[in-house]
Amino acid sequence: MSTQPEVWIGAFLTLMIFSFLWKDNVFYKFAEHLFVGVSAAYWMVVGIHTTILPNLIGKLWPETVKHLIPGLAGSKPEYDYVIPLIFGLLLLTRLLPKIHFLSRWAMALVIGYAAGTNLIRYLQSDLMSQISSTIRPLIVPGTAGLEWGATISHIVLFLGVICGLIYFFFSREHTGIFKPASRIGIWVLMVTFGASFGYTVMARISLLTGRVQYLFRDWLGLL
Repeated sequence: MSTQPEVWIGAFLTLMIFSFLWKDNVFYKFAEHLFVGVSAAYWMVVGIHTTILPNLIGKLWPETVKHLIPGLAGSKPEYDYVIPLIFGLLLLTRLLPKIHFLSRWAMALVIGYAAGTNLIRYLQSDLMSQISSTIRPLIVPGTAGLEWGATISHIVLFLGVICGLIYFFFSREHTGIFKPASRIGIWVLMVTFGASFGYTVMARISLLTGRVQYLFRDWLGLL
């Protein structure tokens, strides 16, 4: 067995989390609250050192943090960063009931800016790239004839996209040719969602495997 105190602490906390499989108990709640608290504190410190210090303090008062960020030595203050400082302080007015409405101005700026900048990015990644991925030649010629694998793959992709779109076509009743096409569209969606869910499950299984290895290898030394 391990003789390192930090390994024992990690093992006990892991067992506390696993105790939820029995029922909700005080040990699980303690480990859960400790994990949330430590994570919040960690990311707060990371945010201070990676965002506030270089992007705010380092811009307004570079000489105060030049020992932490050597690249700021000799830089001149950029006073236009007072504007994000003001909006950042307005966000904190959410904690003051009498003037909490001021935080809405800063929140509106954050949401509006994020929506505007992410629109093009998501338009490119989630719309244009998806459309371009489905615009493929149905018949793929090869050096020695027809590439049957790629051809069949492209035909299946084309039919799956068309049937999926027909399933979401509500301007006409799903009768006649629309009925079997919409049914195929349902199957395509089920396969897609199932694959996505299976990928998520496998990711969680890998996390479980890591914790089990930690218990039996690092802590108990059985592996």
